[in-house]
Amino acid sequence: MPDPNAGLPQRYLRTPEAARFLSLSGRTLEKHRTYGTGPAYRKLGGRVVYALEDLKAWADRGAKTSTSDPGAGTVLPAKRHAPIPYAGRPRR
Repeated sequence: MPDPNAGLPQRYLRTPEAARFLSLSGRTLEKHRTYGTGPAYRKLGGRVVYALEDLKAWADRGAKTSTSDPGAGTVLPAKRHAPIPYAGRPRR
């Protein structure tokens, strides 16, 4: 069956719409953006927008079939994570 959206431009969502799509709060999505743990986004002028495909792909990384399933990836929580050392030595 042909894709009904074929030929249409890709749909972008602003932060509040994207948050509703993912069942998150807008603030949580902003934190994910700050910490680099969230879905890919684009800046168009001063606006942050998310492609539907990117939101779906990010959410699908956390898909599991059981509690013992390691899954394809991990969706990290929206919090600060340990920094990666720079060239083997800690940053100042």
